[in-house]
Amino acid sequence: MQDGIVIGEGVVLDARPASFITRGMGAILDFLITGAVIVVALLVGGMWFLENAMLGADIASVVYVLMTVLVMVGIPVTVETLSRGRSVGKLACGIRVVRDDGGPVRFRHALVRALVGVLELWITLGGVAAITSLANAKGKRLGDLAAGTYAVRVRGGRPPSAPIVMPQSLAGWAHTADMRRLPDGLALAARQLLGRAARLSPESRARLGDDLAGQIERYVAPGPPPGTHPEAFLHAVLVERRDRELAAGRRDRARAEEQAQLLHRLPFAVADPPR
Repeated sequence: MQDGIVIGEGVVLDARPASFITRGMGAILDFLITGAVIVVALLVGGMWFLENAMLGADIASVVYVLMTVLVMVGIPVTVETLSRGRSVGKLACGIRVVRDDGGPVRFRHALVRALVGVLELWITLGGVAAITSLANAKGKRLGDLAAGTYAVRVRGGRPPSAPIVMPQSLAGWAHTADMRRLPDGLALAARQLLGRAARLSPESRARLGDDLAGQIERYVAPGPPPGTHPEAFLHAVLVERRDRELAAGRRDRARAEEQAQLLHRLPFAVADPPR
């Protein structure tokens, strides 16, 4: 099973879950920073109350409760929301919190993580979070399970895939060829080969190219011109397939907009009877 998020044309975004050690280091750094904030807040608050002793113990209790909520919930939620899932500790360790679909976290995700974190991080000193993270395949703690998020690596990932381009010698053939829908797995395998072809050994590159070109050729008629290189054939098919799907999507959207305009006319594009 491959970690990642598959988008158009079988492109896999590198979204490998962060390791337990990396997440632990990020959490420790965040705890140290939060601890420093708490110490400073206690010192400043103590000095302020010494200067305003007449306020009483009740006011002091309220202020300390508000400070506790701010440190445990307010600051983590604000930082994760504004940084899109990257606290100071996560930034230093090269990780980020994202949604299960790979998108950036928003306020509600950060709020759920922080609220659950009061139990699993603060009250149990991280014990519950550590056990849950070790038991989950993606290293999720309880807050991640509730919010639908997880931590991914954003440094040290795989090199970016090379783009696919239409070979000029095959452009005319590709525009007129009849191409059936490719199986998702086959399209993904072809895209991955073209993306990492430069890093493969010549023997493996040639063998994989011939094999995939032979499989994809069954879905294309007529076949490519004689003597076409397998990788050039794969480039042409994937680019033409992408362009056709994009054009079809644009036509569908234009048709939907046209129908929406007709539906908004009263009464449905039928002229009003004369009075």
